[in-house]
Amino acid sequence: MEFLDIYDESGNHLGKEERGKVHAEGLWHKTVHCWLFDKDGYVYFQIRHDEKTLYTTASGHIMAGETVEQGFAREIREEIGYEVPYTKAIHLETFKFYLDKIKKDGSEFHDRVFANIYASEFDGDISKFEYDPNELDGLVKVKADEALDLFEKEEGQIDGFLIEKRNGEMVMEAKRVDFSEFLVNKGETALGKYGNVLKGIIKLLDK
Repeated sequence: MEFLDIYDESGNHLGKEERGKVHAEGLWHKTVHCWLFDKDGYVYFQIRHDEKTLYTTASGHIMAGETVEQGFAREIREEIGYEVPYTKAIHLETFKFYLDKIKKDGSEFHDRVFANIYASEFDGDISKFEYDPNELDGLVKVKADEALDLFEKEEGQIDGFLIEKRNGEMVMEAKRVDFSEFLVNKGETALGKYGNVLKGIIKLLDK
């Protein structure tokens, strides 16, 4: 059973609660969104196994008693098998996220989240990836500035690379990436969902 620290809407810690109850009752909690980028200007998106869409490099809940930085390192390790010391995690922003929906089983799902966005530079050695096939189908990397332009237009394609495991080895090949492949929930825009992240990474690359 997983427990999450819970908060009031102002961010004051209230205690901890079981994950299922947190989402059933819409209790405030923390998540971390982990982004990898490289010196050549590429940013890495995971291919979600369940929805076949492109999302953050890795992301998930902050467990009870865990710091956000520790959660960053754990999520990267669990989802793509890459070790990043949490001291190297660069904070980009924190924002409030709301989501209410009815799940396939008919139950209600209420998300009230302080979403913490972090990034870290990746050295480009794809052999270091060991992603969880139950979570991911692979990764896609695209240029951060080209992705930002794509999200502003809300249509079109850009050049990128598909990274996946074949016969026990990580391989990379060229791929055209369509705007429709990126995960965007109802009521969201791609620019609103990913724009600040990409702008933050572009600033880091310019330093």
